[in-house]
Amino acid sequence: MSEELEGKHGVQSLEVGMGILKAMVTGKRSMMLKDIAAAADMPPSKAHRYLVSLIRTGLVEQDPHTSRYNLGPFALNIGLVAIDRLDRIRLGLAAISDLRDEINETTALAIWGDNGPVIVRWERPRRPITVNVVTGTTLGLLSSAAGRVFGAWLPAGQTRAIVRRELESRKNLPAGVETVEDAEALLAEVRNRGVSAISGDYIFRGVEAVAAPVFNFKNELTMSMVIVGVEGSIDMGPDSTVIARLKDAADSLSRRLGSTRNAEPA
Repeated sequence: MSEELEGKHGVQSLEVGMGILKAMVTGKRSMMLKDIAAAADMPPSKAHRYLVSLIRTGLVEQDPHTSRYNLGPFALNIGLVAIDRLDRIRLGLAAISDLRDEINETTALAIWGDNGPVIVRWERPRRPITVNVVTGTTLGLLSSAAGRVFGAWLPAGQTRAIVRRELESRKNLPAGVETVEDAEALLAEVRNRGVSAISGDYIFRGVEAVAAPVFNFKNELTMSMVIVGVEGSIDMGPDSTVIARLKDAADSLSRRLGSTRNAEPA
């Protein structure tokens, strides 16, 4: 086989070995040989041969007492280097730019600041009537789409004080939200749907917004991707194409940041 042809086809044995590593990453714990083989969709004898080589490289290690396999020290080193080189904001900015190009709506990126969610960047669509988003704006936890995403997926201890402060101020509270229990029910709905969508009673008149969570390699919330539009311009229904695109973009960014949430059973 010529060098050029081999380059096009790749190295199949390496791809098979990577399949075993992916199965072990998805397992999230040390695994028996039969479980690895089943997850990688190959006979145990074949999986064992690959595991022997992976152990020699340091990508896998085996507990001599339990015979279970786990990721090895070199795999950990690769992960740490990748994390160190990963710029989540840069990737987030590219993601909202690509999403803007796809749906032609205003998109934004929000991260968690000292006093709540903060918009770090927004992208303007190519249409005559748009919604401008001010970079650096701190959003309400209960009154904004991005805020509800952080309220829904961040640990309660991190958001409890802000929720109570907003309830006590009574400013821009959603209709029907007056107590901590009401706020918890609202955020539970967001978690159940997977996104936060607000239309009709948004903090700014004539504006509606949808936000989706982005998770990191620890499967913790790290950012929120947001779509903002003129009221009535975004389909807010359960079969909305725009919301589906937002979910897909947020899920893709989460995977790029190392999240395995989509691989977890429901």
